[in-house]
This record gives sequence, C-alpha cells and structure tokens, in this order.
Amino acid sequence: MNIILIILLIGLDQITKYFALKYLSQIGSISIIENIFNLTYVENKGAAFGILQNQKWFFVLVATSVVIFILYYLFYNKKLSIYTRISLILILSGAIGNLIDRVRLNFVVDFFDFIIWPVFNMADIYVVVGGILLSYTIISGKE
Repeated sequence: MNIILIILLIGLDQITKYFALKYLSQIGSISIIENIFNLTYVENKGAAFGILQNQKWFFVLVATSVVIFILYYLFYNKKLSIYTRISLILILSGAIGNLIDRVRLNFVVDFFDFIIWPVFNMADIYVVVGGILLSYTIISGKE
C-alpha cells in the first residue's frame, strides 16, 4: 500500500509539472482568479522562497539522504501510526518529486501562484502538509 501511494503521489506531481513545462512555459502565466491566483511557470534553481540558488548538488545530496532515511524508517518500523505513516509518505513523495526535477532538468518546475506567496508545486504541498501532520503527531503523542 505504501509503495502504491508513493508512486501515485509522485506521478501526480510529475504529470502536473509536465503540463506546466509543455504548455505553461510557452505563455508564462494564466490568471485563474484575478489578483489572487495564477498558474505561473517558474524554473526554481533554489530551495523554498528561492534561497540557495544554483546549489543543485547540495539539494540532490540532502534530498537523497532524506529519501533513504524515510524509506528505511517506513519499512523497518511496522508499528507506526497511520498519521506518522501518511506524513512520511507525503514528505518522501514530495522529496522524490522535486529530486526528479533537479536531476532531470537542473531546476524544479513551480506553477501555483497565489500572488502574495512564492510560486510552488504539488511536491511542495506534499512536503508542507506532511511536515505539519508529522509535527501534529509528535506534539499530540499520536506517533
């Protein structure tokens, strides 16, 4: 079940990035809700908020380490709560999704643009939601 969910999440991330790269890169931006939400093509060569620009191998090394650690933890800890398991699957899927972009394209494709927030993608959503859920499980003791 874990593997199937990870593959589905990575697939969704990669499909949305494929369409952004193929179609949105040609036009730049499409307004969905005026002055609130756009689909905007961005090639992000940095991390969150564009920090550490052009540090590809640093990000590849960090993401690979995170992926290996989470895979090990997920598959060798059979007594994890459903909350911990889902949070780790989300973080893992997001890390792999952006890692694929970095290795294949030398940048991460971002396209969700809420105007007041930096542009992001599905993998970023997975990592943030997974991180929040993991924090909740640790704080609440539902590990």
